[in-house]
Amino acid sequence: MKKNVLILLVASVLLQAGLSLGSEGHDSHGPVSDEVIVKQREALANNTKEKGFGPQSPRDIDSTHGNNPRAFNDAPPYTEMNLCNIHFHKNAEHKGGEFTQYAGNGDGQGYQSGYVYSGQLSEAERKPITIPTKHGDLFTGDTIEVHYVHSSAQVKPGPTLGSCLSDAIGNPQLRVETQVYVLVSDKNALDFGVLAKHDQVRGLHQALNIPNNTGAPVQYDGSTTGPSYNEKGSPFHVTWSVRPQVAKVNIETVGEWLKGNVFNEDHAHGVRNLVTHPDLLSKIGQ
Repeated sequence: MKKNVLILLVASVLLQAGLSLGSEGHDSHGPVSDEVIVKQREALANNTKEKGFGPQSPRDIDSTHGNNPRAFNDAPPYTEMNLCNIHFHKNAEHKGGEFTQYAGNGDGQGYQSGYVYSGQLSEAERKPITIPTKHGDLFTGDTIEVHYVHSSAQVKPGPTLGSCLSDAIGNPQLRVETQVYVLVSDKNALDFGVLAKHDQVRGLHQALNIPNNTGAPVQYDGSTTGPSYNEKGSPFHVTWSVRPQVAKVNIETVGEWLKGNVFNEDHAHGVRNLVTHPDLLSKIGQ
């Protein structure tokens, strides 16, 4: 198979893995039953059993337990890699730190599920503001999980996780620097445009303003995420760094960023079910 064909195939799978759009009408349906989530977890376990899948994501970062034996080398620090994509999910995909409150089962396709900020906002911070998007509105008080995706390939920032690949390297090392934000009505809160600003530093594409005051990141071996993998394993290896504390961001600046950016992001993505089976989790700290 020619290399460029292989790249296209891998890029297609990566797109499904990390940027699955789910159902356009997700906001119009009520939450699915616990039984639906249980069956999805059972399907994931059955479809990955004894097939050699590596550790999966997302996970509870407060739990270090994991039995998955598939080891791979950690990706370099993000400062030694190229930023290739920035996108975010409505509600945190990961659980832990200051985002431990379960949002509910959602529609079973990744929307209205995940985890939300477990702290309290002031009345002023909760002043109602709505940001309409094609795949569901964003509201004051919402939690989002932002993924700053990095690649060891010689690439530049662009749309989808396919931007993390190149003709020269079809299987680059991947790292996701992760920050959970809560959307507030506060013009003095962080500006999302600034948080997503990027430029070249020493010849590498870098996210310039990833927060460094939200706790020591929890690093672990995992996979790509997204609701398309609720019932099947992701075959991609990813080094994750998840910050345990949330940061507050001005909701209006998120809306402005969604109107136009190099990543072609115009909405929040859905979440993958939290992975809980020990055989699908790496041991944190190993």
